[in-house]
Amino acid sequence: MAVETTIMRPSSRSAARPVLLTHLVRAVRQQQLFVPGQHLLVAVSGGPDSIALLSLLHCLAQSWLLTLTVVHCNYGLRGAESDGDESFVRTFCQERHLSLVIHRPTLVKRRQRSSLQAIARDARYDFMKQLAHEVGADRIAVGHTANDQAETVLMWMLRGAGMAGLTGMSYARKDKIIRPLLAATREEVVAYLDHEGLTYRRDSSNEKPLYHRNRIRKELLPVITRLAPAAVRVLQRQADLLREDERYLEQVTDKLVRSLVSQDAGGIQRLNRQAFIELPVALQRRLVLTILRTYDEEGRASSVRVVESVRRVLLKGRSGSRLSLKQALVTLDQGSVRLSPAGGDHRDETGSGQGKSECLRLSVPSTVYWARTNQQIQVQRMARRDAEQGGVAPSAQRVLFDADRCSEPLLVRSWRAGDRFYPQGMKGNSKKLQDLFIDRKIARHQREEIPLLVASEGILWVVGMRQDERFVVRRGTTSCLVVSVCNRASEKE
Repeated sequence: MAVETTIMRPSSRSAARPVLLTHLVRAVRQQQLFVPGQHLLVAVSGGPDSIALLSLLHCLAQSWLLTLTVVHCNYGLRGAESDGDESFVRTFCQERHLSLVIHRPTLVKRRQRSSLQAIARDARYDFMKQLAHEVGADRIAVGHTANDQAETVLMWMLRGAGMAGLTGMSYARKDKIIRPLLAATREEVVAYLDHEGLTYRRDSSNEKPLYHRNRIRKELLPVITRLAPAAVRVLQRQADLLREDERYLEQVTDKLVRSLVSQDAGGIQRLNRQAFIELPVALQRRLVLTILRTYDEEGRASSVRVVESVRRVLLKGRSGSRLSLKQALVTLDQGSVRLSPAGGDHRDETGSGQGKSECLRLSVPSTVYWARTNQQIQVQRMARRDAEQGGVAPSAQRVLFDADRCSEPLLVRSWRAGDRFYPQGMKGNSKKLQDLFIDRKIARHQREEIPLLVASEGILWVVGMRQDERFVVRRGTTSCLVVSVCNRASEKE
């Protein structure tokens, strides 16, 4: 495939340098990004933003007594174009007698849904943080601009992010990464390069509509800018304002964690349930999010759906109720809430031939969340007479079992090859689940998503589809297990 490489050259000269330099110095001082005498790593791809950043820092280096080390990552993804970028950056640094480190990482896919761009970004940041530690650099400077910030805000807005997502990128991160040009627009960057007579490289992959951010940059943002010419500035300032609000609310949440949450051994945390109920909804969500984040290996935030599932159990659940999540187990214990790491006796994953078979422990009474179909499954024990008098009628979403015919604990798990059960209405004949799925025209890739309710005696219920004849309520049944399922998307507050 032919690779098109473009070197952009200045078209005219203007007096834009002081504007961009003013933006950078003001941001550095106001945001306390770095101070004179420090050692900075500068990430340089060869594109306009990073070349402008390096040029400006080079201009400041003598008067600010800065030590600069340039870092360029060549992923080799664009063949000759990638090598051309490396050569361009090398020449740029040699002409200015700047130290340069070239890194050629091997990209390894860590998470199933990670894009190539995200993988490359993680590899770049990981290397720069490691290099900063090795050479004693104080900060890692990257060339994000106000346009990048506007794109980030729009991207998170379209994903339905809360305030944390709408704050966009920060000027400084806790891992030494700083963004001195975040207040400058791309137009100002190009004008500066034009004034200085500096050339730069253009990454052809940024023109492809394959990536979500590229489509926002090339399709959505131009439309918004036509409606509101100052849209980039507005979005960038909005992110700054929301970031201050977010910082304050984080402080409030941290105080709540210290006062309402106690730490036990083994990663177990206990939350004062009554105090939680009395909090405003916004702080309830933030408190749950903060606690769940401690159970994620990478410190990632849980989705709104998961946070709401926990909050709902804390507000409405009965003592003894349990909610199994990917990262933690939530248990209601009288006046407190017990949170423990996932991976104990409530969760298991085993090989199944088709992939991993998820398995959640369901004690009685309790509630579990089955993320594969976005369903919440609840079980409780009731006397048959109470169930009948209370109008508990069987349906596709609620079933009754003879509690004396199945032992605890129950499990909610995915389908495994060879699974059989005795469908109600088939007069005691067994049937493979695979045949049931074929009859229902359920695609192969969807079969492992369907939850099964299982006891040690066998499969009780293919949830939402068919009960097992052996465990249904009969004339002599006195005690029932009432199991209900609801789709979280349709459940109301």
